[in-house]
Amino acid sequence: MDTSTLRNRFREQFGTSGDLYFSPGRINLIGEHTDYNGGFVFPGAVDKGITVEIYRNGSRKVCLLALDSKDDGYQEFSLDDTEKPSAHWACYIFGVCKELEKRGVTLGGFNAAFTGDVPLGAGMSSSAALECAFAFALNTMFAGGRVDKFELAKIGQATEHNYCGVKCGIMDQFASVFGREGCLIRLDCRTLEYEYFPFDPEGYKLVLIDSCVKHRLGTEYNERRESCEKAVALMNEQFGGVETLRDANYQMLEAVKADLTDDDYRRAKYILDEKERVLAVCDALNEGNYELVGKKMYETHWGLSRDFTVSCPELDFLVETAQACGVTGSRIMGGGFGGCTINLVRETLYDKFVSKATREYSRKFGVIPKVYDVTIGDGSRKL
Repeated sequence: MDTSTLRNRFREQFGTSGDLYFSPGRINLIGEHTDYNGGFVFPGAVDKGITVEIYRNGSRKVCLLALDSKDDGYQEFSLDDTEKPSAHWACYIFGVCKELEKRGVTLGGFNAAFTGDVPLGAGMSSSAALECAFAFALNTMFAGGRVDKFELAKIGQATEHNYCGVKCGIMDQFASVFGREGCLIRLDCRTLEYEYFPFDPEGYKLVLIDSCVKHRLGTEYNERRESCEKAVALMNEQFGGVETLRDANYQMLEAVKADLTDDDYRRAKYILDEKERVLAVCDALNEGNYELVGKKMYETHWGLSRDFTVSCPELDFLVETAQACGVTGSRIMGGGFGGCTINLVRETLYDKFVSKATREYSRKFGVIPKVYDVTIGDGSRKL
């Protein structure tokens, strides 16, 4: 990553230089919307993320410069403030400060500037990268690194919940903090047990196609979480021991179907289907069976599109194009309502697929989609 612009802007704004920290965005091979349902996910950190330059200023004031913001790119708040900043992006940093203080970290004021090369709104968790970059930096500066990695991920998640209005699971922040080069992580979102899986499939490439449909998760995301919680409550009342959809099965869901709306039923059923798919992908990865991995990716996409209803015509078109080209696997990635598809592509098909996808998509929607080759990288760190 080129940090020269960040360094120059920081010095222009604050008259000094600081330390650099980085936290990555992420991809997720499979396991979408399973995290807050107590299931498994398969994320990996990428080589794109958020870079922060930061320096103690000896006061109680936090001074922030967002290099990539088109407006309200400079914000200030006091660590003693109780009201959130006016700019949405600054709420993430405000929240991280408040969550660190809840955990006994004594913060001081600081100047910070940040920039990123993880695409905004593409489903690669730029917000988690921002939260984790600041959590890691402030933990290092003010707590000597004593807050452990698990807690840093939880700080990012709590920031989303309490200050940004998104009731997200733990996956995005976990992947950003715990990423390891050349590995995906199988994370049990209920127990937070995790295992690294080497992921360097010979003869295949991972590529993201950005629909350029921007999403801002909020009400629609929370509605789907509420659908899952309604189904859990009914099944727990009837059968007991159902804390999340991880604990449920198809028989239980069918037993309460009459008491659920059609939307709530289909959303809960998607989660049960996805639970089975993730377990199948575990076995397939162990066996090196990438064709089965790809088959399950397609099943996930159409479940997200037709049952969980978080896709859009642009994303469905990209997946249909991938299928027509013979791509091994393709699906929407992230919370939904826009963003990228993630594609597992044989190297021999790569050029044909990327050419056709960009050409046909721009012809149909009048926008040239962006293409990102994915390299699996390390997690949060000081540079």
